[in-house]
Amino acid sequence: MKQILTGSEIVIECLKEQGVDTVFGYPGGAILNIYDELYKHSDEIRHILTSHEQGASHAADGYARATGKVGVCLATSGPGATNLVTGLATAYMDSIPVVAITANVGVSLLGKDSFQEIDIKGVTMPITKHNYIVKDIDKLAETIRDAFRIAQSGRKGPVLIDITKDVTAAKAYYKSVEPQTIYPVCDTIQEKSLKTAAEMIEASKRPFVLLGGGCTLSGAYKEVREFVQKINAPVCDTLMGKGVFPGEDPLYTGMLGMHGTKTSNIGVSEADLLIAIGCRFSDRVYGNAKTFAKNAKIIQIDIDRAEINKNILVDTAIVGDVRAVLSIFIKRVKEKQHPEWIAHIQEMKEKYPLTYHQENLSGPGVIEKIYEMTKGDAIITTEVGQHQMWAAQFYKYKMPGQFLTSGGLGTMGYGLGAAIGAKTGCPDKVVVNIAGDGCFRMNMNEIATATRSDIPVFEVVINNHVLGMVRQWQTLFYEKRYSSTTLTDKVDFVKLAEAMGAQACRVTNIKEFEDAFAKALASGEPYLIDCYIDSDEKVWPMVAPGASISEAFSEEDLSNK
Repeated sequence: MKQILTGSEIVIECLKEQGVDTVFGYPGGAILNIYDELYKHSDEIRHILTSHEQGASHAADGYARATGKVGVCLATSGPGATNLVTGLATAYMDSIPVVAITANVGVSLLGKDSFQEIDIKGVTMPITKHNYIVKDIDKLAETIRDAFRIAQSGRKGPVLIDITKDVTAAKAYYKSVEPQTIYPVCDTIQEKSLKTAAEMIEASKRPFVLLGGGCTLSGAYKEVREFVQKINAPVCDTLMGKGVFPGEDPLYTGMLGMHGTKTSNIGVSEADLLIAIGCRFSDRVYGNAKTFAKNAKIIQIDIDRAEINKNILVDTAIVGDVRAVLSIFIKRVKEKQHPEWIAHIQEMKEKYPLTYHQENLSGPGVIEKIYEMTKGDAIITTEVGQHQMWAAQFYKYKMPGQFLTSGGLGTMGYGLGAAIGAKTGCPDKVVVNIAGDGCFRMNMNEIATATRSDIPVFEVVINNHVLGMVRQWQTLFYEKRYSSTTLTDKVDFVKLAEAMGAQACRVTNIKEFEDAFAKALASGEPYLIDCYIDSDEKVWPMVAPGASISEAFSEEDLSNK
């Protein structure tokens, strides 16, 4: 039945149509009509007021990654809208389905440098999958529905809808519509490519599987595991592929690339076939493109044709939904065994384990203790830097959606907002944000969001009083010229967290951390643990920029040099 509704009422009804139960945002003048309507529907749609619009965009992103649904954030015009930019770029680089709704000045004020006017459609064009400005109320409902469809279909990504304020007040007919079913992309899958790839797998003696974020986004983890077991191949992953294959499985060799394990990096370099699934071959993964997987033929499976041969030339490619492609392969590919190859990989795993100094409190030690105390079932979010790499290396993820991190953009300040979004979407999960002290400075105000909205996330700050990853590069490649990376101020994170209503403590050894984390788990409240570690602790192994991934070196290798 048709109703006459205001633009703001149409926005809320369309969100309800799409099954939205939570939105993250910050109000302002231009979006006031929508917030007024949201107030009337607070029993149906929960609004989380963040401390900053960037926190709202990261929370929507974290919600989407943890739940598999579309994350939604709201912001007003001008600076409110531009504060979403980094979060939208983060979601865009990692193909995360987010819908951002902003409001702008009225149509008659557009283009006149009006108060808090910005062309947010133009600003966000390069960092969204699609975006709109709605200046006609008759197009509003259709635009919102299109935005949700586009965000979820094909290669997923963020979509922005900018609505002029007069449209939010105007009236039009509205009729409820069932959300459009999103089907996997299968029409691009070509029989010739499938046949060629199957023949390559059949002929291979030393296959290796590389898993990327596309495996998570397609929901293909069951198919991935069945396929890997059938062809009996070792498995490595990218940051975005964490949890698709179990971290404790004997066939798993760890991450690939700049801070990947030696087993993964050397193994891929020795393989005669690399099967890259849902992976776009980031520069942090391949190192030197000319020598990457130099002994292997490469099969690439990806939903986006633009990613084929973009960074790494491949021998054959299958364009389509990862889950659909693997379902075909599972039926067609013969069961294989590669006992000598698997034994060789196991020997490398024993020869090149991930190690760290255990005499003092360390980042890896903290991560391992979190893994132990959460039984591997927590959702881990991170900021960006050394702590991010340690979280990728030392927490053994069981399932996709457990490790939420800014992989493509590398956004410092992402993790705490993402943790709030993840905990909101998955209230029964333990959610821990692993942060560095440099990153925590960028988003510490979102502790107030967690306490204000009773969202019990745990913030673990790996505090080395430096910008750790940048310092590591300065140590190794800039002759220890520590330009602007030593954080010598007197900021007390514990007092800051307590001032914002959270529980907090500082720890200097692993026993103190264990006791503190046990209290955090039992508290049911936002809790910050400030972990003091050594300023010169480094992430190992490492591949020097421009080097082959087979040249990954450890601390021991560096000492021997």
